[in-house]
Amino acid sequence: MTEPLWTGEALLAATGGRPVGTLPPSVNGLSIDSRSVAPGEAFFAIKGDRFDGHDFLTAAAAAGAGLLVVSERKLPALQRLTRPLLVVDDVLKALERLAAVARMRSRAKVVAVTGSVGKTTTKEALRHALSACGEVHASAASFNNHWGVPLSLARLPETADYAVFEIGMNHPGEIRPLTRLVQPHVAIVTLIAPAHLGHFRDLEEIADAKAEIFEGVVAGGTAVLNADDPYAPHLADRAREAGVTRIAHFGEAGMADYRLIRFQKLDDSANMEARIDGTNVDIRLFNAGRHLAQNLLAVLGAVDLVGADLATAADALSDWRVGKGRGARHDVSLPQGGTLRVIDESYNANPASMRAAIAVLGGTEPRGGRRIAVLGDMLELGEDSAALHAALAEPLLAAGVEAVFLTGPQSRPLLDALAGRAEVQWLPDLATLRKAILDAVRPGDVVMFKASNGIGLSRLVDELVGPQQSPNHGPAAPHGATVSGDA
Repeated sequence: MTEPLWTGEALLAATGGRPVGTLPPSVNGLSIDSRSVAPGEAFFAIKGDRFDGHDFLTAAAAAGAGLLVVSERKLPALQRLTRPLLVVDDVLKALERLAAVARMRSRAKVVAVTGSVGKTTTKEALRHALSACGEVHASAASFNNHWGVPLSLARLPETADYAVFEIGMNHPGEIRPLTRLVQPHVAIVTLIAPAHLGHFRDLEEIADAKAEIFEGVVAGGTAVLNADDPYAPHLADRAREAGVTRIAHFGEAGMADYRLIRFQKLDDSANMEARIDGTNVDIRLFNAGRHLAQNLLAVLGAVDLVGADLATAADALSDWRVGKGRGARHDVSLPQGGTLRVIDESYNANPASMRAAIAVLGGTEPRGGRRIAVLGDMLELGEDSAALHAALAEPLLAAGVEAVFLTGPQSRPLLDALAGRAEVQWLPDLATLRKAILDAVRPGDVVMFKASNGIGLSRLVDELVGPQQSPNHGPAAPHGATVSGDA
């Protein structure tokens, strides 16, 4: 018989709450969203930025929640509820206490991932690779913030062999409490790049914020850094200051412990050969992006560090697919006949990930058509926004992109930088953008979409691709909450 995630008594003890009604003997799931709560789960009524989970208790109960975790100060208004209640001082703090107990009781080897680019991709690749080696628990979707990390950790089964957590941030000081909760054996920083630059003075301050992840690394643990990142030495210094004694590197530089030896681009895929701490491994990638190979170097290094079987994990990665909006390719039938190749890079954007996606487009041969880029604003770049958008002109031209469609007010400097050098249009909204694209494309074209999530290009991709793709919506976020995913 499968052990429950939590017994009612264990949940009571861990949260420090008090019961109203009879606690269920076991709880097999935790939720903070009334739209996705499953029968028998405990629903934590967290207060978000815009909504309060206490306003959705009736919906959670109707969905079958077996236990409602509520705030003491809200109790007088909850007299009509018939579900058992667990009353706590503060619901989010109770969830954090539960997460701390989950980590304390776990025997899993724990990996934490942060960085400006590639967090979710690296986390998902690690989930896939380690699943071939044992029982794995990993953060859902991009659950990487002040509610997502505690929820992911509180969901950690006691039986897991490995656990992988994504930790994100928008401001200094946000990673510190989360990494101290997770206590990773391995902490990966994928890359330092100008994401959320509007909240920081410069890239060094971003690096310092990412380096907070080292403060939670357990004794004897390892920091894994990108050898090709100019900020790797700075991060290594921060790791040592935090007490991390073992530092490893991944990348193409000769000093990397986990090094890319060969990268062979094929039509829609690639072959890579890597040397992982003295062992050579080969992987077939179902994505042609060289940046993905970089992420997998960190993945293979982490696999080695947690003691999983490297050959088994490498074999598993050969059938791994990237998530929605992170480079998936679709052939779309056109009304006039023929097909259009769509490269869906629509999940978020910053300057580093934009350049990587443009390079993928440049490495893709159109089948008798043109290379077309559909780009939107990169958000949260602060006073550097205009220059960073305009700077994308050279990579686009170098990649042989013949037509560029832009939307969003911050992308207008790129319009000016490309004027007279490429076919370029700026459209004020998604509706006019969609019409302009459909009017312009012809069979054999390859079109890449990339922008920050707030621009909504993913909706346009979904409209174009339609039922030809398999949606991957992931778990719902709590009302009023936000997450920070890959760019």
